[in-house]
Amino acid sequence: MASIDNGSDLGIEAALFKAADKLRGNMEPSDYKHVALGLIFLKHISDGFEMKRQALLAEYPEGAEDPDEYLADNIFWVPPEARWSHLQANAKQTTIGRLIDEAMIAIEKVNPSLKGVLPKDYGRPALNAVMLGELIDLISGIALGEGKDKARDLLGRVYEYFLGQFAGSEGKRGGEFYTPRSVVRTMVEMLEPYKGRVYDPCCGSGGMFVQSEKFVEAHGGRLGDIAIYGQESNYTTWRLCKMNLAVRGIDADIRWNSEGTFHKNELPDLRADVILANPPFNISDWGGERLREDGRWKYGIPPAGNANFAWLQHILHHLSPTGTAGVVLANGSMSSTQSGEGEMRRAMIEGEVVDCMIALPGQLFYSTQIPACLWFLAKDKSNGIARDRKLRDRRGEVLFIDARKLGHMVDRTRKEFSDADIAQIADTYHAWRLGEGYADVPGFCKSASIEEIRSHGHVLTPGRYVGAEAAEEDETPFAERFAGLQDQLEAQFAEAEALTATIRARLAGVGV
Repeated sequence: MASIDNGSDLGIEAALFKAADKLRGNMEPSDYKHVALGLIFLKHISDGFEMKRQALLAEYPEGAEDPDEYLADNIFWVPPEARWSHLQANAKQTTIGRLIDEAMIAIEKVNPSLKGVLPKDYGRPALNAVMLGELIDLISGIALGEGKDKARDLLGRVYEYFLGQFAGSEGKRGGEFYTPRSVVRTMVEMLEPYKGRVYDPCCGSGGMFVQSEKFVEAHGGRLGDIAIYGQESNYTTWRLCKMNLAVRGIDADIRWNSEGTFHKNELPDLRADVILANPPFNISDWGGERLREDGRWKYGIPPAGNANFAWLQHILHHLSPTGTAGVVLANGSMSSTQSGEGEMRRAMIEGEVVDCMIALPGQLFYSTQIPACLWFLAKDKSNGIARDRKLRDRRGEVLFIDARKLGHMVDRTRKEFSDADIAQIADTYHAWRLGEGYADVPGFCKSASIEEIRSHGHVLTPGRYVGAEAAEEDETPFAERFAGLQDQLEAQFAEAEALTATIRARLAGVGV
């Protein structure tokens, strides 16, 4: 078939997805996702293998069929029956589904790191063999004739783009495996994971890791400078993550178990330099009642009905002495006083582990319309290094950024941050952390003192601190605004009662 235009613009990814989606017919996106992504993965590892094989045939022909020659270069060994050329030659056969399954089984057999990862149900009767053949023809054009690094990058971009598009098609369920790229990029650019250990306790399809590696690469670092660790409780999502990282050539220790990070912490001794996480919002059935005495709860026992503060404390527990973390959470985490959450938030603020809070615009996420925010945590605000630069002592302060006015619509339902938006947010945080050129900007950012935060009842909603509140009031969801006003009123009632008691006591003294 003719080669697909491999230009550097996003056009190729979009064109490929449009063509592949047309082949989907009546299949559910959640089902088709594994069909398409599995084939892209197979094409990727086959391309890498063939490139190495051609080099060996030219320089050392007897090594061309020696698996060790490939493993030494961190290239997956692909047996003859699993090579893309074999599948492409048989794409029009009615047995193509069975041939793909056999290819996946053969690859897993000789590559232990892929054991249990690849989809192997292409031969089922419900899967249309003609559609599979056309999909193979379509994918055959990706990266045709490109050099090794460019081919890997292009296949990686296509894989990532398909992941995002499937997440959009699946709606709420899609958010379980995919965090929007512009949100991840914002977190990565702020925390600058340049070297050391990077961890995600609920890693989904691995987007945080891909962006971390891209950051290192873009800033001239070596990809081996960061070590990647993750855990995921959904087996299907764990498989997507393993494939996503393998497409990118990223080596990582990603663990799976069905019990989840809270109940079976696969990496109990890990202390990470950077943690990036987008936990599921407001989980009510996380089994917290079985973990009341857990050693991770340094700032209070999280309520059994909401895991938000369990995630924050689990993440703090896993930070190295100078580690930093970025966490996506529902807005309620910034102001809720239910079930002791207000006390836990107060303890974290007073314990000097909250570094920065960001209010996000709506419509950034595929999975939820719940307003979201970013928490940035630091194990030691008096210390720290960011890309070899010493951070200033930030104790007694928290940076608030209100990013609700940033972002642009990319389709009818979804918004993204532009490069300029991400730079504005990240540069503000860097200037504040370094103490170089930072200034409060009314309506956008404010460095607030702990005393000021105390005066707001330890509520961390950026809109309360950055100013221009009257103009923003209408943009805040009613439930959130009402809860905030209620908290404020309760605080004022308490203050009034204390004053009344003081006046009565003094009047009694005058009478005597």
